Amino acid sequence: MESRVRGWRWRPSPLRRRSDLVEAWTALAVAVLLVVGVPLAALLAGWWAYADAQARAAAERAELRRVSAVVLTDAPAAMPSASGDRQPTYRVRARWSEPGAGTRTGPARVPAGTRRGDLADVWLDGRGRSVGPPTSGTVVWQHTLAMGACAAGGVAGVVLAGHLAVRRAALRRRMDEWERAWARTGPAWARRRA
Repeated sequence: MESRVRGWRWRPSPLRRRSDLVEAWTALAVAVLLVVGVPLAALLAGWWAYADAQARAAAERAELRRVSAVVLTDAPAAMPSASGDRQPTYRVRARWSEPGAGTRTGPARVPAGTRRGDLADVWLDGRGRSVGPPTSGTVVWQHTLAMGACAAGGVAGVVLAGHLAVRRAALRRRMDEWERAWARTGPAWARRRA
């Protein structure tokens, strides 16, 4: 039956090696980094990603303008998909009026299932081309959470890889110390048996 004594690496003992103490301090540092460092890294990365995505979305909204267009051709029907309520958009011919530019006819992105004669919102870029709608708040939050999760996983991976490297080095050093100790005491044991 095996019993474990907790904290044996911290207590003075003739069997405790310096590598045991290094391993104990490393385990403490890893625990602190995992409990404090990983959430902090996720928070900082998420905060940065949110600010960046918000700035990009605001710039995109400032560049794009929305006009109401009359659809001239039918869009393909909506297909059931795994993405839920989000329907794809299709390029169809549409007619819209721009202030100062008159009436234009061209391709426009409209939701699936839009019929001829329906009104649809069309987003135009600075050159008057039809583009998709600007980034929504949901996409900004998805980007924020993804970046935070990636940062947390990356920091946790680096901390655990560092811990593994220190443990391997400590084990190698411990084995060397034990080998040297046995080289000193081994001959005395061999003489006793003879």
